[in-house]
Amino acid sequence: MGFRQVRKSIGLALVGSPLPTSAAHQECLPNGQAMAVLSSDALSSVAYATDQTLAVLILAGSAALSWSLPITLAVIALVAIVALSYQQTLHAYPEGGGCYIVARANLGITTGLVGAAALLIDYSLTAAVSLMAGTQALTSYLPALLPWQVPIALVLLVFVGWINLRGMSESGRLFSLPVYAFIAMVALLVGFGLVDLVLRHGFVPEPTPPVQAIAPLSLFLVLRAFSSGCSAMTGIEAIANGVQVFRDPAAANARATMAVMGLILSLMFLGISLLAWMYGVDPSSNQTTMAILGERIFGASNPLYPALQLFTLLILMLAANTAFADFPRLGAMLASDSHLPRLMAFRGDRLVFHNGILVLIALAGLIIVFCKGDTTMAINLYAVGVFLAFTISQSGMVLYWLRQRGSAWRWRALMNGFGALFTGIVLAVVVFSKFSSGAWLVVLLIPSLVWILALIKKRYGRLQHALDLDQSDEGIEPVLPPHSEVLIPPADPGQGPIVVCLEAFDRAAIAAVRHACSMSRQVSVLFVYSSHHNPQQIRAQWDRQIGLPLGVALTLKESPYASFIDPLVEMVHAIERGAFERSAIDRSQPEQRLTVMMPEVISTGWLDGLLLNQSVDLVSAALRDRGSRLFSRYRYYLQV
Repeated sequence: MGFRQVRKSIGLALVGSPLPTSAAHQECLPNGQAMAVLSSDALSSVAYATDQTLAVLILAGSAALSWSLPITLAVIALVAIVALSYQQTLHAYPEGGGCYIVARANLGITTGLVGAAALLIDYSLTAAVSLMAGTQALTSYLPALLPWQVPIALVLLVFVGWINLRGMSESGRLFSLPVYAFIAMVALLVGFGLVDLVLRHGFVPEPTPPVQAIAPLSLFLVLRAFSSGCSAMTGIEAIANGVQVFRDPAAANARATMAVMGLILSLMFLGISLLAWMYGVDPSSNQTTMAILGERIFGASNPLYPALQLFTLLILMLAANTAFADFPRLGAMLASDSHLPRLMAFRGDRLVFHNGILVLIALAGLIIVFCKGDTTMAINLYAVGVFLAFTISQSGMVLYWLRQRGSAWRWRALMNGFGALFTGIVLAVVVFSKFSSGAWLVVLLIPSLVWILALIKKRYGRLQHALDLDQSDEGIEPVLPPHSEVLIPPADPGQGPIVVCLEAFDRAAIAAVRHACSMSRQVSVLFVYSSHHNPQQIRAQWDRQIGLPLGVALTLKESPYASFIDPLVEMVHAIERGAFERSAIDRSQPEQRLTVMMPEVISTGWLDGLLLNQSVDLVSAALRDRGSRLFSRYRYYLQV
């Protein structure tokens, strides 16, 4: 068994069999599973949002904790405004109305890139925060694991990433039970707590253990607590970003799911904050608020207590799945617009953007290690990105309604305007109150990332201009390196067949075909296309620009999968078998080896290694295990 077969067998065992692109609709999820995938981040935030609010208020002493309930109500009002605002976005953009799409269309590409940069940072931090918070839920129940928080979070990160590599439907089925079990456990906790308060406490708040104030109860402190409590809003935009996950009618299902998610989130957050205030929870302890309430209400020996901790751990772990659902999609959109390397838009055999998933695993892992498993610093970082994306998206929608009008456009514009106003105010509060606590880093990271995205776009533009067959030759001729061989022998009748594999029709392609024709009289060209392409247009472009001038025929093959590698390898095998059969029939002809050739663009830019030729490496690796052929890279040099 060759190396590729071994690797393929391992891949099938870990990730699963390839899915045809025709099965993409089967990967879409019903509302219940879609909410589990896209809302786990928002719903899980009730496990730590109250803690974040109390942790700030306790700085002013125990008496300041009474502000937690008004702050919770203010956050819930903001949740309602944002949820209603995104309902209008889904109405206007039924195919998906994430911040990048809305801002790019209505506010310009630069503003769109600001929103995209904020979301890329936000999703990376969301994955890390969720897994670190889940680990803290575990160590609250098993304190002996405290020294192992970082390794545990990293193991959970790899597990969630692996499940997502297996496809959307698999993650939906696997993650639905823990999400709804968590909702049920919180409902039981709140219900049992309210009954206990009615029967035993008479709704009289218990005093919190005295804590010495180290800061005055000022407006600044209350605003800090409010901005910390707004961590409950993370992930609300995920449904608008992931409309493609829903089954048809996708937009209507997304709107209904967002309404249900907002209601459940508000009720759970209010219930936890109310119980924390009534039971006098001390936020300075080594346990989370959920753990303290579970132990007080259920009892340490009651099986419901470990069940609460278990499902809290699971939903916090799965909250990272929201980032794994949306980060790769956003990366693919940016890559399609040439703002990221195009390999980010490569959809693997399981119909997921697996390169985006792998990048997210790496980024979240770095954050976990950097923060040493502590959520406090990371939460301070990602609140800026969340509200910046909210504000940009809602501002773009106001302009959309003013331009497009349509039914009830005034009410819709007003709703989005309220959303932009209030999230903008919260953004200013977050930056002001958390700037010295780490928010300054995101304030620097966002423009830096925007600059990188714009730089990649500019570089792709120059490379495309240099390779475009329709452009003037002036200033973009290929430049051979000093030690390259410039003399090419004429076609040798003894040279075996050459198969030129192409993924685009450009200057590098035509140069590779010309080179193959100069070497062999048996040249064929393979082009594998997906169901999204029109084969008639591909063949017409080939005949007009390459095929007829060179007299070379083109073989087209539609790939049933998102990846083109396996169909291309199958075609090479078929051509190879035909050549061997002809040699066996005609003994007068010497046995000839097949040569597979692909153009490889070589340029001088330091970014170009990430931007070009990934397909060449993939095909080379796929063909490496067989000794019956040669693989040749035709290097096309550009000096741009």
